[in-house]
Amino acid sequence: MTSRIATFRQKLEGRADLAFIPLGTTDLHYLAGLARDIPKYGVTMHPGDWLEGAWVTPGHAPVLALPRMTAEFGGRGAPEGVELRVLGDWDDPAKLVSDLLAGFRLPARPRIAISERAQADSLVHLQALLPDAVFVSATAILREQRLIKAPEEIALMREAGRRTEAAFAALLPKLRFGMTELDAIAELDWQMKRQDSLGPTFTTTLYNTGPNNPLMLGRRMESWKRRIEPPVSVLFDFGASHEGLCYDYGRTVSFGEPSAEQVRVHGLVMQAQRTGIAALKVGATCESVDAVARQVILDAGLGAGFRHRLGHGIGWDVHEPPFLTRGDATVLREGMMFTIEPSILQDTGFSARTEDVVVVRDAGGERLTEGFQELLVVDH
Repeated sequence: MTSRIATFRQKLEGRADLAFIPLGTTDLHYLAGLARDIPKYGVTMHPGDWLEGAWVTPGHAPVLALPRMTAEFGGRGAPEGVELRVLGDWDDPAKLVSDLLAGFRLPARPRIAISERAQADSLVHLQALLPDAVFVSATAILREQRLIKAPEEIALMREAGRRTEAAFAALLPKLRFGMTELDAIAELDWQMKRQDSLGPTFTTTLYNTGPNNPLMLGRRMESWKRRIEPPVSVLFDFGASHEGLCYDYGRTVSFGEPSAEQVRVHGLVMQAQRTGIAALKVGATCESVDAVARQVILDAGLGAGFRHRLGHGIGWDVHEPPFLTRGDATVLREGMMFTIEPSILQDTGFSARTEDVVVVRDAGGERLTEGFQELLVVDH
């Protein structure tokens, strides 16, 4: 992690005089190894928590500032080469930050790089202390480092995929007619934790679709109550976290013996994915990969069902730029990672989706998960 901080400090030269990277963000996890936790629905806070995070400049050693509660009860400490400053429960956070800023010897009109996931509260307090500051994105600078994955990052993502697929394998024998959508989702989340994952990298989702079972997009509190009864296709979308990396995975299961139409739709999606993986090679563009995979489904007359981009960058976040979509002309480079996730979503018909994380290589993409390529069937 020390080398990542050193690289980031070099990248700040001429672009920002100071960067603030809050605790609990992907940016700080990547930069300094300070792990983030599974997100909370509500907000918990400590006095002065607007200052908690790393304060990084090109010319001074980085500082990690933390409220006492975070440092003590959160078990947080500073990595090697980073100074730790702890705010007492009754201390003034503005004074601590003012002292830090004085030590950094910033210019009169400093450029401050802020993580895109910082709280507005942090920006409001910083602006009060530095009214002439100009704010820029620290995340955009860090993404230049994060774009190409190192071999050790790819190895961690491969392990995240292994744990994700193992959780799915453990789920399959537990699927049965009459279970609710929530039953399946809760079991899958539990199985990911049983694989020693901190938990899912995003809210585990399934799409339960058939002629008598319309899609219910974005209405979890309603759809979770539905019982899964044949004939339906159930589309899973989930991923396990591992050592900071985020997996994203999808497979389709038929409840009941699949019809010829189910088999056809699933086969088209798998063909589109194979085409996209083969096209994910050094020198291609994001939009060209999307186009060739999409054409498979367009030629079959089901293009209206392919409602989203072919895939997205992935790594320390579930979604990272660039994106495999029309209008993104980014040229692919060795070591980029993307999802390849074609789908056919039909409101009152059978649907299908598949998804794997794939690494850009010279001769085409390297898939990190290989299992369950066939249309899976639950028969009881």
